[in-house]
Amino acid sequence: MRFSKLTRLAASALVTMTVSLGAHAETLRLAIGTQDTTINCATGGLLIRELKLLDKYLPKDGKYKGVQYDIQWKNFTSGAPLTNEMVADKLDIGTMADFPGSANGAAFQKAGKKSLFITVLSGSTQGSGNGVVVPKDSSATTLAELRGKTISVPFASAAHGMLLRALKRQGLDPEKDVNIITQAPEVAGPALQAGKIDAHADFVPFAELFPYRGFARKIYDGVQSATPTFHGSLVNAEFARKYPEVVVAFLRAAIEADRLFASDPEKYSELIEKHTGIDAPVSYLFHGPLGLQTRDFTWKPEYRQALKTSIDTLHLMRRIDVTPDPATFIDDQYIRAAFKQSGLNYDARLKSYDKLPLKANDAVTGKPITDTRRLAGLWVAGEPKVRHYATIANAVQDLRKLEQAGKAVRAVYVHDLIHGIKLLGPQAWFARDAQGEVSAFLQKDAAVAYASTNKGQLLDFAALKTSGAGR
Repeated sequence: MRFSKLTRLAASALVTMTVSLGAHAETLRLAIGTQDTTINCATGGLLIRELKLLDKYLPKDGKYKGVQYDIQWKNFTSGAPLTNEMVADKLDIGTMADFPGSANGAAFQKAGKKSLFITVLSGSTQGSGNGVVVPKDSSATTLAELRGKTISVPFASAAHGMLLRALKRQGLDPEKDVNIITQAPEVAGPALQAGKIDAHADFVPFAELFPYRGFARKIYDGVQSATPTFHGSLVNAEFARKYPEVVVAFLRAAIEADRLFASDPEKYSELIEKHTGIDAPVSYLFHGPLGLQTRDFTWKPEYRQALKTSIDTLHLMRRIDVTPDPATFIDDQYIRAAFKQSGLNYDARLKSYDKLPLKANDAVTGKPITDTRRLAGLWVAGEPKVRHYATIANAVQDLRKLEQAGKAVRAVYVHDLIHGIKLLGPQAWFARDAQGEVSAFLQKDAAVAYASTNKGQLLDFAALKTSGAGR
């Protein structure tokens, strides 16, 4: 009788202890805001989510033993609503560009809280990525020709800051010489097609996507303003203080996403297209070898300056009334830890400005490509890899054969001789010099000047294809 009572007491104690342990088992929410269509954010969002990389790195021992992770993903088309949900504690991590990121820091500060910019994901120390387009049939080829015209731009975006600086460099007063209105890209696209606006300035990838889809023409690239720009990830500082290991795990997943993209940019550009509708050749234009932008997770001095510039510009525009201190807003301890745990050297990458390199042979000659100044490429429909060419002439020669054989080409790539940026071939201007060598240019006036100096000929893409490519 006594033994039975003791047994019951012991069983009761065991049940109580089990319930107690169960009650203390923690569920940790990790809510991440992404911008899937802003393809510069892919390694900090879409790729991590779709490839299920985060589970590999989330801590599961020590204070995290037994923790259940509630991973939540939410997609946004711009940074402002993402910031609103971060400030409201509905999201812990978010990805966005330097300008909306600055507004994020200001919004947290105004609410008596703090966010941290923990990593760059992708950007350009030269400024490429933001751009200005005009309707395809517009006669304008330079910003100077937009005097008195209506230009739309998403207000308080990185593209807005670029546009203001670019206009001033052209001697135009943004408040008097042009009419600037606010439009999101999904509104601006139809407006361009309907002729309701004269030009549109936007961030990644729309200054390339609209021309690729055939209803716009790019006349200005941010590289011409020489103002660095980037996209990166931010975290609620309180979340980072409580769970630094989780923040590092997120960054390790981002690093792996970047490694995978670098190993097969065509494949992962296709994945981005599947989930966003952004054409794979446009993603490749940005992030393939020698692309428009560099995926780089280190806080280069140019990116630190870009953040300071964006904070100052937003304050002058009266878009923010408090100014985060870049020195404390940027916190690189988490990305440094992620690099170390991933077996990478942060300081070595910090010093390197190299883009994703191209290691390829010319598809016509079979010889290794060593000079990339007049590099060209063709993405043939049905082929998993882009064909590369040491010269534009070789690419045009191959293009003719492909078209004669009835094969479709998804994209033609060339490189601007002056700025080195990758361009869509049908949108570029070309100059063939006296020796027959062909060079590509974003700006028509630059191509005209080069042709004149080198006793050559100005060509658009259609003329280049029909007149004999030269060499």
